[in-house]
Amino acid sequence: VITLPSQDQTIMLAMDVSGSMRAADVEPDRITAAQNAAKAFIADLPRHVRVGIVAFAGSAQLAQLPTQSHEDLVKAIDSFQLQRGTATGNGIMLSLATIFPDAGIDIAALGGRQAMRPRPIEELGKQQDPAKTFTPVAPGSYNSAAIIMLTDGQRTTGVDPLEAAQWAADRGVRVYTVGVGTVQGETIGFEGWSMRVRLDEETLKAVALRTQAEYFHAATAADLKKVYETLSSRLTVEKRETEVSALLALVGAALAVLAAGLSVGWFGRVM
Repeated sequence: VITLPSQDQTIMLAMDVSGSMRAADVEPDRITAAQNAAKAFIADLPRHVRVGIVAFAGSAQLAQLPTQSHEDLVKAIDSFQLQRGTATGNGIMLSLATIFPDAGIDIAALGGRQAMRPRPIEELGKQQDPAKTFTPVAPGSYNSAAIIMLTDGQRTTGVDPLEAAQWAADRGVRVYTVGVGTVQGETIGFEGWSMRVRLDEETLKAVALRTQAEYFHAATAADLKKVYETLSSRLTVEKRETEVSALLALVGAALAVLAAGLSVGWFGRVM
């Protein structure tokens, strides 16, 4: 048995675009550092890897369907607009709905560009086909897709991120979480409001743990770049086992036939 790199992968980037991302404790500010790191991450990916982008604040929006076009992905990232609220769970749920469009995660009637407004997770999970059944798989066992969620704050609205993480775990999808900014937080102003923003590392670690993924903390732009470099190398060398004993037997038989033919040619008989 040998291992081969998977050639059919989708990576969903769920990126926080809440107002707190304008904080400047990560130079030049959190949102710009996140955008630059995400674009560098995409540039380093092999062209066969599809990437989709979900932007979330008080709601979640599908900014870009999974695509191999790096140009389209960069345009989507550059179009981010900061908004109020932080619905981390919605970001995960919309990413899952994009990975599994036929899974019955109902996003059709939620308005906007497939925006996900806060609703009970039971409603989000209603299957479109009542006859369709779902059997959970082992956490982390689905190697064709992964979610990377980048956020700088605590959930303020929407689906509980731990419930959303359980949805991902039941489908085998890993959710890698990246916390941006300083742990102690910072007070910022946004649209006439003053707010204290800090990382909810406990929840981000729990989401990653529940889905058999990892949590990363990025306090600086350099940290964030390194995180994406690490994720790029790990996600693009996902392995799958391939049984090659039959192939080796075939090669051995072919070599035996070749040797016999050469023997007849040189000595008039099989040696």
